[in-house]
Formats: sequence, C-alpha cells, structure tokens
Amino acid sequence: MTDHSPQHAIITDVSLPTDVDIYDQVNLFGCEISSGTKIDSFVYIEEDVTIGQNCTIRPFTFIPTGITLEEEVFVGPNVTFTNDMHPSVDGEWEQLETIVREGAAIGAGVTVGPGVEIGAGALVGAGAVVLEDVPPKTTVVGNPAEPIE
Repeated sequence: MTDHSPQHAIITDVSLPTDVDIYDQVNLFGCEISSGTKIDSFVYIEEDVTIGQNCTIRPFTFIPTGITLEEEVFVGPNVTFTNDMHPSVDGEWEQLETIVREGAAIGAGVTVGPGVEIGAGALVGAGAVVLEDVPPKTTVVGNPAEPIE
C-alpha cells in the first residue's frame, strides 16, 4: 500500500497487497483488493466485496456487500452501488450480487441497482441509473440506462 497520508482511514480485515494506492478518509471492511488498484478519498467498501487488479475507484464512491469488480474497471466519482431491491428498517433484506466485468467503465454520479451485470468493456455514462444488465462493449446512458449507438 502506498502511503498518501491516509488520515482517519479505517482498514479492517482486508486482503490488501502492497502495491495498492489508498488515499485518506477511506473505509474498507472485510473486502479483497487486488494489486495495482487505486482507491481515492472518501470511498466506503463493505465486507465480501472483491476488487480486481488495476481498478480505479474515484472519490465519494459506495460499494456495499455483494459487489464484484473484475480487472481494470474504472469507477467514477460519486458512484453508488446498491444490493437490495426492497430495503427496510427492520433489517430483513435480500442481498443481490452485482458484477462489473473486466474493462468496464462507470461514469460520475451513476447509481447501479442490485443484481445487475455490467459487461466487459461496457461504458455507463455519467448520471445513469443502471437497473438491468448491460451487454459487453455497450454504452448506456439515462434513467433508466439504455443503450446508445
């Protein structure tokens, strides 16, 4: 891990190689981060999340339990992943797995709904809301996100 003065970072029970760049105000809990990955400030990653090699996660991103990012995935700033279709205050919920395949890129301010797959090499445009699977090498934009040509 490269030290960029990580002030007030919380890193608990994390699989973390030495060549990961982590900036300040990052919270990592029970996740697996692979080599060559860069995690910018104000990122929160929960347990049972897997981040592949050479990913970039920009500031103010939230990645909850059940999310997998394969290799060379770009996650823009202010991206929010979700993992439950029917959240409730009583604690009863159904976790849905989400996967972002190799080489996909997610633009700034995107919300990724639970249980979707973003295909290899796909591009999700800034501000999109992804509620359905995105095919490989497809660009999607809008709310809900739809393919463009």
